[in-house]
Amino acid sequence: MKKIVVSIILLNLLAACASQKPQEPAAPAPVTTAPAPAPAAPPAAAVTAPAPVAQIAVDPLNDPSSILAKRSVYYPFDVAVVQDNDKPIVQAHAKYLSEHANRKVRLEGNCDERGSNEYNLGLGQRRADGVKKMLMLGGVKDGQLDSVSYGEEKPRASGHDEASWSQNRRTDLNYAK
Repeated sequence: MKKIVVSIILLNLLAACASQKPQEPAAPAPVTTAPAPAPAAPPAAAVTAPAPVAQIAVDPLNDPSSILAKRSVYYPFDVAVVQDNDKPIVQAHAKYLSEHANRKVRLEGNCDERGSNEYNLGLGQRRADGVKKMLMLGGVKDGQLDSVSYGEEKPRASGHDEASWSQNRRTDLNYAK
């Protein structure tokens, strides 16, 4: 009888050492003539954390989820001032360019088809120069920037309606390769 009680206690201790969960204190076993409990299961394999994934540095210009993926600033009809909703784009590019002095950008001013060729060339240049001024105020060096006007010569949309014209009134930021 004493052997059975000692065997039960030893088996409980062995089972407690093999598991990872804290066990509640065992109540004293009643003295019976029941068969001894089955042996404890083998201990579980130790759980290890996965190896850390190597971080690859991605240029934010190539990250489609970055604000720097937006490379066009849009304008209302006959306006050359950067609109409030596009200022964060220009500011993000200014921060990037000021931190990467080796990068260069060509600012391309564009217009819709309304207006004379001469007027649209001038308006496109004012648009490109306005973005250039904002970039320089953000810390970009003049040597990193080049501004040009295409007027109405390089439309993004070919339609003759407001939806197309609104896509053509823009300044594009084209980074040099």
